[in-house]
Amino acid sequence: MNTTADLSPLLEAYFTRRLIAQHKVSPHTINSYRDTFRLLLKFAESRLGCQPSKLTLEHLAAPFLAAFLDHLEATRANGPRTRNLRLAAIRSFFRYAALEAPQHAGLIQRVLAIPCKRYSRALVDFLTRPEIEALLSAVNRNTWIGRRDHALLLTAVQTGLRLSELTNLRQQDVSLGAGAYVRCEGKGRKERCTPLAKPTAAILNAWIQYQGKEASRFLFPSTRGGRLSADAVQHLVAKHARAAQKVCPSLTNKNVSPHVLRHYLPFLTMSGNGEPLRIWIGDFRSRPAKPPNITRHSLIPVTDCSGRRGVDRQVYSDPALHAAGMS
Repeated sequence: MNTTADLSPLLEAYFTRRLIAQHKVSPHTINSYRDTFRLLLKFAESRLGCQPSKLTLEHLAAPFLAAFLDHLEATRANGPRTRNLRLAAIRSFFRYAALEAPQHAGLIQRVLAIPCKRYSRALVDFLTRPEIEALLSAVNRNTWIGRRDHALLLTAVQTGLRLSELTNLRQQDVSLGAGAYVRCEGKGRKERCTPLAKPTAAILNAWIQYQGKEASRFLFPSTRGGRLSADAVQHLVAKHARAAQKVCPSLTNKNVSPHVLRHYLPFLTMSGNGEPLRIWIGDFRSRPAKPPNITRHSLIPVTDCSGRRGVDRQVYSDPALHAAGMS
């Protein structure tokens, strides 16, 4: 009885049947997992001297995979985040292999036991109103690219959309009538409908009129009319942030990225005088009355950090106080 499990049919079935047909994962996930196994197969060929078509599941033992992850950090200068991302793809494949090749259950169990690498999580920066105004004012709106960048930055700040959601927007996804909004399919295939403020709707309306009304056209296209890449958006944000540093020096100490633009959204509820609201502690479900000193500002419930020590309370405060930890 042949107990050897060839890697090629398993890997092909994993991508075609499990990821695409059954789970219907996004193209981004497919590309990420594809890159992981492309690197793994190249490493196996150089380390084991075996062609990818002749590899078996036994070649991918836990010590070999641990050496592959160390190789990514040492040779390709990958950080812990990238290492853990590659490990997640490998674990996903071996969970599928556990059902298709149960004779290798022990080997698969040892692979799944490889731990993720821990690392320090840096605090994400957030932008204040003067910094956002300086960033938007730094864009030269006399050119086609400048008008596109200004509309993109303003939409990103006001809606809090992710980078992939912004670049996938088409003109048909924007409604600029009464109750203007932008609709998109977000992370996890969740449909999002975000209202637009009147100034943002006016800017987008002028931009659509400028580049021509066509429902299927990208809302923020590249110079060739295609979809903007993530690198292009990161480049334009960094370029305008450097220009805004001349007017707003506080931007010099901040790493402004497309994700950081999302962390400005909670500051829209900041009190006009910059003073935080009073904090009310209590059980919202047991008190029908509203907390005292509640104004027109949007309040959100957040679990008190003392709740981790068994204190069942909640803190209701201005979201501007927690801008760095919100999306």
